[in-house]
Amino acid sequence: MPDIKVNQTLDCKGLACPMPIVKTKKAMDQLQPGQVIEVQATDKGSLADIQGWAKNTGHQYLGTTEEGDVLKHFIRKSSPNEVKEEKKHPHVVSNEELHQIMASNSKTTVLDVREPAEYAFNRIPGAISIPLGDLESRLDELNREDDIHVICRTGARSDLACQWLAEQGFKKVKNVEPGMSEWTGTTEGNH
Repeated sequence: MPDIKVNQTLDCKGLACPMPIVKTKKAMDQLQPGQVIEVQATDKGSLADIQGWAKNTGHQYLGTTEEGDVLKHFIRKSSPNEVKEEKKHPHVVSNEELHQIMASNSKTTVLDVREPAEYAFNRIPGAISIPLGDLESRLDELNREDDIHVICRTGARSDLACQWLAEQGFKKVKNVEPGMSEWTGTTEGNH
C-alpha cells in the first residue's frame, strides 16, 4: 500500500466514545480544505463513529488501516461548499423517560448500538444488540412500525443510528440521552 500523505496526526489511543470524535472535530477546524488527518484510536467503536460523523458533516472518510490494536482512520477535510451542517436527530428522550416507558410496560424496542463488549458487561434487560457498524447489514431484524429507543454510551452513536434509521423509513425512532453512561435503571451483564 502506498504511503498516505497526512497533514496532521491525531492521537486518540486509549480514549472511548465520544472523545475520538470530539478531538477529531476540533482538529478538523484547524485544517485547510483538502488536507488529510490521520486519527489513531484503540476504541473498536471508533470506526463506525468516524464513518458516521464524516458522512453527517460532509467530510470525506478515506479509509482505515490496522496496525496491531491501533486503528488509523483517514479523513479529508471538505471545502465549505461540500460540508454539511451537522444534524442531530430531532426526537430525543431522557434516560428517565425511557425508564418510565419500560416501567409502564408500553411496547417499545430498546436498540443498543454499542460494541458487543460494552453490551456484554452492562445492558438494559431485553435490549437488542446491533452495533452501529452492523446496523445496515442487520436492518431486517427491526420493524419499521415499532417504537424504537436507541441507546449507546453517551448519545452520540445512537444519534447517528437514529438519523440513519429515519432515512430508511423508520418513523418512531428516539435517541436516548445521556445513554448508558448515566443509566440508573435495571441492568444485566454476562457475569
